[in-house]
Amino acid sequence: MVNRILTHEQIKHTVKRISYQIYEANVDEKEIIIAGIEGGGLNFAKKISAVLKKITEAHIVLCKINMDKKNPLASGVKTSISEEAYKNKSIVLVDDVLNSGTTLIYGVHHFLKTPIKQLKTAVLVNRNHKKYPIKADYKGISLSTSLNEHIRVEFQSKNDAVYLE
Repeated sequence: MVNRILTHEQIKHTVKRISYQIYEANVDEKEIIIAGIEGGGLNFAKKISAVLKKITEAHIVLCKINMDKKNPLASGVKTSISEEAYKNKSIVLVDDVLNSGTTLIYGVHHFLKTPIKQLKTAVLVNRNHKKYPIKADYKGISLSTSLNEHIRVEFQSKNDAVYLE
């Protein structure tokens, strides 16, 4: 059975709300790094970046995070911008779904190797199945799901949706 749990309009409002929360937490920043994890996280990060560019004078830098989500330790974490570009900056690490926390914890670990000003996390869906001590600072929706259920996020032009399967 498939249930749509977020519609395109709901996702649009969520992106806007999270973007304003990020802006409020970084109101004095001249530059904000929005680091999206490859896949749904990067798509979500692009949407947040687009809204932030409209509401703040701060320079918004979109950073792409690459890692093997099944085995991040083996592949390591790679960023599309240099370490120097995010040193002493405010960073928001973005993913679409927070499930076990593995992807976010390795992303956080990567950024903590460098002196930074602030690191926050943002997710569209928080599933509450964490095996690591990580939380989403900004979240669209929190769901208590069974381990057998799956969350599918689709980012499509004018037809974004989140499904519970």
